[in-house]
Amino acid sequence: MGISEKNIQTIEAHCNNMRRTILDMGKHAGSRGAHMGAALSVVEILSTLYFHTMNTADAGMASEDRDRFIMSKGHGCLGYYAVLMEAGLMDRSLAETFEDDGSLLLGHPVQNRENGIEFTNGSLGMGLGLGIGVAIAMKKKGISNRVFALLGDGECNEGSCWEAFMAAPNFHLDNLVAIIDQNGFQLTGPNKDIMYIGDMQARLSAFGWETRDVDGHDIGQLAGALDVRPEGRPLAVIAHTIKGKGFSFSENNNAWHHAVVTQKAYDQGIAELEGTSTKEVPQ
Repeated sequence: MGISEKNIQTIEAHCNNMRRTILDMGKHAGSRGAHMGAALSVVEILSTLYFHTMNTADAGMASEDRDRFIMSKGHGCLGYYAVLMEAGLMDRSLAETFEDDGSLLLGHPVQNRENGIEFTNGSLGMGLGLGIGVAIAMKKKGISNRVFALLGDGECNEGSCWEAFMAAPNFHLDNLVAIIDQNGFQLTGPNKDIMYIGDMQARLSAFGWETRDVDGHDIGQLAGALDVRPEGRPLAVIAHTIKGKGFSFSENNNAWHHAVVTQKAYDQGIAELEGTSTKEVPQ
């Protein structure tokens, strides 16, 4: 299908807006803190999905024929909430309630299809297995749309992920896409020092997946990989990203896995965004 330069610029503008929303929600969380690093690394992935690959925003959450998205790395929910607001699927006023008592927006997503959230996800390792069940159900119901599950590379230490990686090709789920956010870190440090998973593309190819290895911040590469529709087997996109992408103080800084956004950090973040912003989404 391809993607035009104008559409790339539009998605880049959405990404800039999303980073501002993530920063605002992180600041609102105050001393409760927020998972900033995991949210910032997936901004381009989510924006490409919602503004190029999936039909969800256009079809609406009430449509049986919508594409489904599963935020398996649920702690990256600030990115998820931001893209849903940007796509018009979630009320923007909810940003001002993040992590408040009684809020619909918690530190992990809770199913709320009226606001675009397909499924609840908290414990890591659940999303891909859930995606397999949904993909099988869609095939049985004759729904031709796809299921997209976004996992973290640290999450892939979970054995349940590898059971799912084995199962999906066995069921010939060519309507399932797994996206691996390979930012190199997890809560307690670099993945290579904790449980190194090696060459994900080689491993998943050996399991029977169609695979693509891309720069997770390059919208053209993401769009091209996500447009692939293999026959008879699932697609895995390994997206190499920078944890905390977008702000100089958080990039590749694992202290921002979960952190308090101070006024100083907030002001610096706003200044950096304004220095790179296109100001508005191109029409």
